[in-house]
Amino acid sequence: MMAAMARNPNNKLERWEVAVIKAMIATLPRKTDQDILAYFTRPTRSINHGRIKDIRDGKTHTAVTAATAQELADFLEVWPNVDGSGLHLIGDELLIKAREAMLQAVQGFNNPRAFFKSEVFIVTAVIAWTYLMHAHFRRAGVDYRHRNRATGEVIKTRHGADKHWELEYCLGDNGCPIDDPTKANLLFLIEIRHEIEHQMTRRIDDMIGAKVQACCLNFNAALKSMFGPEHGLNRELGIALQFAGIAKSQRDLLLKDTDLPPHLIAAHLAYEDALPDAVIRDPKYAYRVAYVERSVNSKGKADQVVEFIRPESAKGQQIASVLVKESERKKYKPKDIVEAMQQEGYGDFNQYAHQLLWKAANAKNPQHKFGVELRPGDWWWYDKWLDHVRTALAGH
Repeated sequence: MMAAMARNPNNKLERWEVAVIKAMIATLPRKTDQDILAYFTRPTRSINHGRIKDIRDGKTHTAVTAATAQELADFLEVWPNVDGSGLHLIGDELLIKAREAMLQAVQGFNNPRAFFKSEVFIVTAVIAWTYLMHAHFRRAGVDYRHRNRATGEVIKTRHGADKHWELEYCLGDNGCPIDDPTKANLLFLIEIRHEIEHQMTRRIDDMIGAKVQACCLNFNAALKSMFGPEHGLNRELGIALQFAGIAKSQRDLLLKDTDLPPHLIAAHLAYEDALPDAVIRDPKYAYRVAYVERSVNSKGKADQVVEFIRPESAKGQQIASVLVKESERKKYKPKDIVEAMQQEGYGDFNQYAHQLLWKAANAKNPQHKFGVELRPGDWWWYDKWLDHVRTALAGH
């Protein structure tokens, strides 16, 4: 059974709303407390009818002046002032902005005419998550403004507005409800954003696609967990369609050499090298989906575009074993390269000769993609380097 959401601690009227309530109380025809309450309660904020009676009896908010007749008319003209999901455009502004920003991020990424999908997604998704966290902290009664540690005064922006916490600061707060794999996913995207903010990038969609997908699913899960399943985005976006499948030759080309800039590869490797294996494998950090072409033998399944298979099932384990063989790039230690060449007839080729060869080719430059440094000082070579060595020796 799903745990009940904590009651909203901010179930209270704002000052401007109290002014409107006082105007309603004084206006004919007379409205009952229950009638007035209907204008101010909503799914994300429940107001007790006793609060209306307290205002009518002068027990609370005595210092608030009643709204004018024109202000009351303006309020009634735009009421209920909600979006399509029932969120109030003023009271739920942060939540509305969070949902809208993530929808914009996904729609931009899915645009077939877009060339900078990942870059635009990351920037917009970070904004979406920031608004979501601010909405959470506001609901919990947390002051999410930066303050001067010495004086306690609120820090202002250049133009005088309160400076609110950025996403990284929100994630580091003790009251942040986000789990570690989700935080790792967001911090990875923020790290990549720092790299692309001030420099030109080439296509990075394939490199971070799994993180982008995980970011979407994590946002939807957090949104529903914090504010209720009725506000989820899964009803807003369906399955993205494409005009053609990916042939094996196309796949091999995609997986071969890319033109990713070295600083992005370095940032990627450096960030993931510090993560525990449990986080790396968690779908909240990087969500990977395998598309397997299949035929159906049942009329009822002919329209099933996507079939979800649990990883722990027998079918899931069978697919996983094949995918591991397909996706893992074989790696070689330096001694493996030397032994392979000696077995091919180059008996004089040794570790020192190999060292001279890779230094001359600047082979450990990430731009060449000859290998990977899994941890400081632990370099492994790919088949691409083995072929290079073989070609170099054959030319002598």
